[in-house]
Amino acid sequence: MLPIKIYWRNQVPNPAKVLIILEELHLPYESEWVELDALKKPPFTDVNPNGRVPAITDPNTGITLWESAAIVQYLIEEYDTQHSISYAGAPEKFHELQWLFFQASGQGPYFGQAAWFNIFHAQVYGESPESAKIRYGAELKRVAGVLDQVLSTRTWLVGDKCTYADLAFVPWNLQIPFVMSSREGEHAWDAEQFPHFTRWQTAMLDREAVQKVVSLIGEKHVKSA
Repeated sequence: MLPIKIYWRNQVPNPAKVLIILEELHLPYESEWVELDALKKPPFTDVNPNGRVPAITDPNTGITLWESAAIVQYLIEEYDTQHSISYAGAPEKFHELQWLFFQASGQGPYFGQAAWFNIFHAQVYGESPESAKIRYGAELKRVAGVLDQVLSTRTWLVGDKCTYADLAFVPWNLQIPFVMSSREGEHAWDAEQFPHFTRWQTAMLDREAVQKVVSLIGEKHVKSA
């Protein structure tokens, strides 16, 4: 099998999400680094017109894809033939998609906005509105609360095993201490308020594939063993 090319930037959660699935499925891959000022122009916009990483090119099937959730779903359907991190039938198959969509539409955008207003907005504009910090910090905790409540009665989001639906949340979860580091008092992050969420994240961080990706997040170039 030829290596799948992943268009990559380090320290970014969404490319790491795809990398976790590649590692879990033991798929060969190699990265192509995309400079920040190259994201919004050709040749990268020929790959992803939205100008974001990740994207992949799979020479084994000839497909090019962007949007991390779409890439995850493709990798699962194409290569998880033994259903090691997925389920084959209903209702679990659809519940996995439900949680993947929640990650892509709920966790990613809100955690990303919390990061922007808590950390980066002031670096660009010289100040950051407190109202935005409060709103997106509260949304970050709301999303974590949804997960914590569901996980209070089960070990994993779907069925009785860790699936891609769980693993998709790992990279943004890792960002919480950094994203919320400047917040204090009632606006601070307290992991003890989310015990089931914290237990779940810790269990995923114990997985070999996740540990490898965590070790690679800061690297400019990544490649399968």
